[in-house]
Amino acid sequence: MRLRCRMEFFDFLRRDPRYGRHSLNRLNKRYQFLVQPYRADIDGSTVLDIGAYDGRWAYALSDAGAREVVAIEGREESMAQFESFPPGPAKDRVRFVIGDVQDVLPRMIADGTRFDVVALFGFLYHVMDHYRLLTQIARLGPRLVIIDSEFAMSPRPVIRLVREKTDNDHNSIARVPGQTKAPVGIPSRLALTWMAASLGYDVEWADWESLAPRERRGLSGYFTDPPEWKRRDTCALRSVESSPAGATDRADP
Repeated sequence: MRLRCRMEFFDFLRRDPRYGRHSLNRLNKRYQFLVQPYRADIDGSTVLDIGAYDGRWAYALSDAGAREVVAIEGREESMAQFESFPPGPAKDRVRFVIGDVQDVLPRMIADGTRFDVVALFGFLYHVMDHYRLLTQIARLGPRLVIIDSEFAMSPRPVIRLVREKTDNDHNSIARVPGQTKAPVGIPSRLALTWMAASLGYDVEWADWESLAPRERRGLSGYFTDPPEWKRRDTCALRSVESSPAGATDRADP
């Protein structure tokens, strides 16, 4: 008797030429850490997806029960790929906003827009103004901010600067005419923790080590060790009643 394989969320992309088996395993395993643990938070919530690319995570967040997902994407050609995704309620609840996050978020704040949940998947390490970004997000009032990012492997609160090409559609967008490379910063975990604490958020880190070695195909970035200087990781910022800024100050070396 032939056994049927268990379907995972992103398997609907199996026939999409942009995604191979390597990419699908990566997406499905990331789903287990980026979306699955937060389904109760997402259900019935308004969600903001920052740096949405082709909308795959906005689609996943909507399918997880979000009442509405607003997806910000700076490249219109990336957003256009969302049209190829399966139709239905999950797709209908996603609304794209095209533009630079640095321009869109201030408009949302000025309009009094609020969100219950904010997703920063693969975006935080493509910016230079991390604290400004997190401050703007906090002003939108989310009780939960889910972050998946690269982090500098330093025990100290540092941000390591690198440059990346702006013609790569997964990288920073060009902000001045003719810009081919943009400086970006990769924060350490402690740097993010300090920034979040000052804004009234506790940080919970995902346990990627719980993923069995045989399931890590395409996910090596989450398991790198020194001498590599950065590692991918996932965390949740949860709003607390009062900011633990004092505790942050006491931790200052």
